[in-house]
Amino acid sequence: MSEQFLYTTPLDPRAQPLVEGLTFEYDSRYGDVLREPGAPREMDRYPPEVFAPPHGNFVLLLRDGIAIGGGAFMRHDERTAELKRVWTHTDLRRQGLASKVLLELEAQVRRQGYERIYLTTGFRQPEAVGLYRGHGYTALFEEAADPEVPRKLPFEKHLVVPRHHGQTAAVLSEAVQR
Repeated sequence: MSEQFLYTTPLDPRAQPLVEGLTFEYDSRYGDVLREPGAPREMDRYPPEVFAPPHGNFVLLLRDGIAIGGGAFMRHDERTAELKRVWTHTDLRRQGLASKVLLELEAQVRRQGYERIYLTTGFRQPEAVGLYRGHGYTALFEEAADPEVPRKLPFEKHLVVPRHHGQTAAVLSEAVQR
């Protein structure tokens, strides 16, 4: 059983089962609770290009060539990347795969020169809240609020960026090929 990360695009056919699973998860947990009338569904909010270098990236965790997890980030502001779509296959949860994906995304965010990560998760995703807290993310929301009040839960993490974090085409190319 071999695992590897592959930097690609959300349009990669290997990503489709994960994207479909995540869409089903969002729909089953939230329906339209967090969506404004007329707004696109969560999975349709961002075009694939926002998850492409030099400002973003999209990674799959492959096991024996099959996508079992993945995630993405996009530019939030000049020094901040925003994580999106951190996901593992439903049948393979509680194996530490989300942690592997999160750590890989954090490393790539650093390689692309960002100093901070921002993300939001939903109020009906306690597993995600636990994942982010367990990896040193700071909650940017009132934790004493009613946990069933529909809302997004923002987090941030400041990164230690190597002194020489200037981005080169060679580094980006190497990261995309990984």
